[in-house]
Amino acid sequence: MRKAREEQMDSAGTLELIRHTGVIAIVREPSAQAIVKIAEALYEGGIRAVEVAIGRSFELEMVRQLCKTCPKDMLIGAGTVLDAETARASILAGATFVLSPSLSPQVVSLCNRYSILAVPGVLTPTEAVKAWEIGARAVKIFPAGAVGPGYIRDLRGPLPQIEMIPVGGVNVDNTAEFIRAGACAVGVGGGLVDRAAVASGDWAELTCRATKLLAEVRKARAQK
Repeated sequence: MRKAREEQMDSAGTLELIRHTGVIAIVREPSAQAIVKIAEALYEGGIRAVEVAIGRSFELEMVRQLCKTCPKDMLIGAGTVLDAETARASILAGATFVLSPSLSPQVVSLCNRYSILAVPGVLTPTEAVKAWEIGARAVKIFPAGAVGPGYIRDLRGPLPQIEMIPVGGVNVDNTAEFIRAGACAVGVGGGLVDRAAVASGDWAELTCRATKLLAEVRKARAQK
């Protein structure tokens, strides 16, 4: 399997960049016409990691397109990856990280084989430890909105070695709470990539949202 980009870093480097910026922007059901504009607006606001949710084959083409057009320091990932076949297709399309809503040992194993960051979805301590034991460097706590920041803090208590990225129900109003609770980053979808703004082509609104979200991350880290 080829490397997706010549400049591609390994999974440790990918996680470090995600930690540094603190936000993964989640793009769901974008149009081919809008995807590059979305990425450009988010980049302008400081976002350096974009996840394209994979549900249909043309979204893999969007990953490929972003990898060709985005700056070298913009990470392009695939989300909603449920099986190793989709993970492999995503990596071939250029994805430098792969997120899942559930824990698939096959997906983690395949990503590790090619030094691609796998972030499996977990909720319970048992699932988090299982993900760590099979080689996941970070886990996606999903759905985070259902359990809240306090749950992240409680989970991190006995499991400080596991990096946690809450996803689902995360927005500008609660991002700082999740970061203070111990999250290394957050994944934000509709609270960042607003459907109305995308539909109207209001790219400045996406840039503004990204700027505000990253400011919340920095504020929370300064308070820890």
